[in-house]
Amino acid sequence: MSEEKVILKNLFLAAVDAALPKNILEKILPSKPNCNRMLVVGAGKAAASMASALEKIWDDCEGIVITRHGHSVDCENIRVVEAGHPIPDNNGHEATKEILKLSASLGRDDVLVALISGGASSLLSLGIGKISTEDKRSLTKQLLTSGASIVEMNVVRKHISAIKGGRLAEAAYPARVITINISDVPGDSPADIGSGPTVPDNSTQDDAKKILERYSIKVPQSIMEVLNDTQNETLNSHSPVFANSEIFMAATPQKSLLAASEVSDIPTILLGDIIEGEAREVGRAMGGMAVSIRNGKSSFKPPCILLSGGETTVTITKDEVGRGGRNVEFLMGLAEAVQNSTDIFALACDTDGIDGSVENAGAFIDCTTAQRAEAIEYPLAQAMNNFDGHGLFEKLGDAIVTGPTLTNVNDFRAIYIKV
Repeated sequence: MSEEKVILKNLFLAAVDAALPKNILEKILPSKPNCNRMLVVGAGKAAASMASALEKIWDDCEGIVITRHGHSVDCENIRVVEAGHPIPDNNGHEATKEILKLSASLGRDDVLVALISGGASSLLSLGIGKISTEDKRSLTKQLLTSGASIVEMNVVRKHISAIKGGRLAEAAYPARVITINISDVPGDSPADIGSGPTVPDNSTQDDAKKILERYSIKVPQSIMEVLNDTQNETLNSHSPVFANSEIFMAATPQKSLLAASEVSDIPTILLGDIIEGEAREVGRAMGGMAVSIRNGKSSFKPPCILLSGGETTVTITKDEVGRGGRNVEFLMGLAEAVQNSTDIFALACDTDGIDGSVENAGAFIDCTTAQRAEAIEYPLAQAMNNFDGHGLFEKLGDAIVTGPTLTNVNDFRAIYIKV
């Protein structure tokens, strides 16, 4: 492994470490609530690791959390259910039912603790009314390839959900609600993290319908019936169910970027944690910035490392595609932009260890990536046309594989410009 790849991978691992529940929950939580009964529920890629860490801080916990297949952690008393992500499955459907039933059994002297992290929107898959798991699967597949942002996707999903958009808090009312979040969304809004099952939602059914129209998404009649029934509107900030509620933000993308910056021996420049846009176009733009720095045409001077986070999008324009991944899409655009330069290296990975639906966190590129792709007869342009960044980087030996990290603070991108 090259020196540059080691440097960038170590920064990524530092960012992940700063978001691990076992390292952070004890630092941000108060003493255990004094209550009649405490129920712990949750969902997300970090839900099981959050539950395990919570049990060590607040003893005698009980409850149920849902996490992605392969992201489970052993817990003493909190049951962990593995379910489909990003495409929902029946495991998530049934476990969501159980979470709602248990929450509805709480009284005024009880406490609901909700552990919410990225991935919860897909895992909490129980729909309203006649909406089936298959209906949710069809919608999710279209949203994922439409180019819609994560916030837009969540606006749609919370308006057809039996639990999102504040409905979990409604089920638990009048119990006290404590929400512990690990953010994977730009801006860290609790309403967007896991589609905000315990917090107010100020988006509307009309907003959801406009998003479906904007991206030409066709949905089953069951979904349109729910969106057209005003009785199914989400709960806004005027609802009394949120009167006895508090939120703790355990980890955020910005905190992880700062943690990486603090361990770097090379000067770092934080470009922000809310960068969005079409993945390969963001890659091209950042590649142009790196070339300008390398050529002395910027106020930034090498050596330096550009750090950024956020969640880009990938708009699929064909039926037959490779294995995608927004981080590898970003890197292909970046590799294209820097191929005629020197001394530029980059890594882009998803902090949950899964870029898209593939068991790779992301990949590494340098100024020779495009040339090496030609040499193995899989040109960069062909891989981009096929939306097959994972296929390309595996062939080049530049895939980054970590396995599930058990947290999720969105994408981590680092570009190293040497002297």
